[in-house]
Amino acid sequence: MSNPGKGVCCIRQARPEDAAVLAGIYAPYVRDTAITFEYDPPDAAEFARRIRKTQEQFPYLVCEVDGKPQAYAYASHFHERAAFQWDAELSVYVAACAQQRGIGRALYTCLIAFLQEQGYSTLYALITVPNDNSERLHAKLGFERAALYPRTGYKFGQWRDMIVMEKRLSPPFAPPEPPHAFSTLPAAFVENVLREEAAKCNAKTEAGNPQR
Repeated sequence: MSNPGKGVCCIRQARPEDAAVLAGIYAPYVRDTAITFEYDPPDAAEFARRIRKTQEQFPYLVCEVDGKPQAYAYASHFHERAAFQWDAELSVYVAACAQQRGIGRALYTCLIAFLQEQGYSTLYALITVPNDNSERLHAKLGFERAALYPRTGYKFGQWRDMIVMEKRLSPPFAPPEPPHAFSTLPAAFVENVLREEAAKCNAKTEAGNPQR
């Protein structure tokens, strides 16, 4: 049996048929943690719907280890109002057996490269407190703490604080061009970014210096 902590990584775009496996990665986060504020794990059909909806505008990525999905990451609208269209929110989920080898960082690095090319200005991450690992990951990738929302979510019998971290991709300018859909990016550019980040992830593992 392959070891997800040491196998070969491959990063690719998600497909609706990944839904059941990705739902399985996400379910423990819903059931056992306050990292996500969902109460009930979505089933495969709902997950497939979310993948398709996200991919209308944003990248949705999967990291396979020895051919099996072990993590995924995607971007979404930070808010729906028109004036927020240059902002995006990022999310990443890694299976417990595949953590501490740089997969989350590799997926995020891909997302950041794509969103910058699409024309987004500011990226956001919403992090339930406490989550030191997530805060460190975002800080390493250039995110800074922007806000604290105290007692903003209720899960597992207690109120939860949330912090907002942000990363500026470009200085403000007016009037900005609307962001492009991810599907409009050149295929060669997309594949090159995915391949390079997977290679870095594999190199870290081979060197025995994994990172989250």
